[in-house]
Amino acid sequence: MSLFGLGRNQRTFRPKKSAPSGSKGAQLRQHIDATLGSGNLREAVRLPPGEDINEWLAVNTVDFFNQVNLLYGTLTEFCTPEICPTMTAGPKYEYRWADGVQIKKPIEVSAPKYVEFLMDWIESQLDDESIFPQRLGAPFPANFRDVVKTIFKRLFRVYAHIYHTHFQKIVSLKEEAHLNTCFKHFILFTCVSFLQTYSLLVEFSLIDKKELAPLHELIESIVTY
Repeated sequence: MSLFGLGRNQRTFRPKKSAPSGSKGAQLRQHIDATLGSGNLREAVRLPPGEDINEWLAVNTVDFFNQVNLLYGTLTEFCTPEICPTMTAGPKYEYRWADGVQIKKPIEVSAPKYVEFLMDWIESQLDDESIFPQRLGAPFPANFRDVVKTIFKRLFRVYAHIYHTHFQKIVSLKEEAHLNTCFKHFILFTCVSFLQTYSLLVEFSLIDKKELAPLHELIESIVTY
């Protein structure tokens, strides 16, 4: 079983996505597996020396999509329109859906519908070769990091909903260790400083601090540990 395996209750909300194959995707995937296997999450999120930051972001974006997909897949029978009529993260935070194309004005939807819309939208980004190139040497678009930031911001909302609404069910399923490890990996990646070539340190926060407010205390314990 991998570090992020769920074992007995394993099932996915939708089919697992493969990492971009059009460059060093496979090599970076092996590097991630090796560092995660060591149990050192802080090392696992660091950009490998000499690698392209966009390639690194692309491979990890697919990984985190798959992790959230797997986690939410264990909760689909407990996260229903009747139980979760709105997408919330505690009483202070409600998320409404808009993709800017088909739905331009944010609409109130149930939590499962929000996650369905979200996963559909992320898959459409991952499958768009003008955003996530598949061909070797194909360039990333100028707005690539903005797309990635939006993906991570929205994936965080699924974590926030799970922790605030379904954590007791996660505990009863004996999956809290898995959830906590996945979330720690996710947060450390969003906060990492990417070491580029020529000794340039690139500060690249993937999620704005205000977006993290629903899980502020948990995140503080992760980042300062």
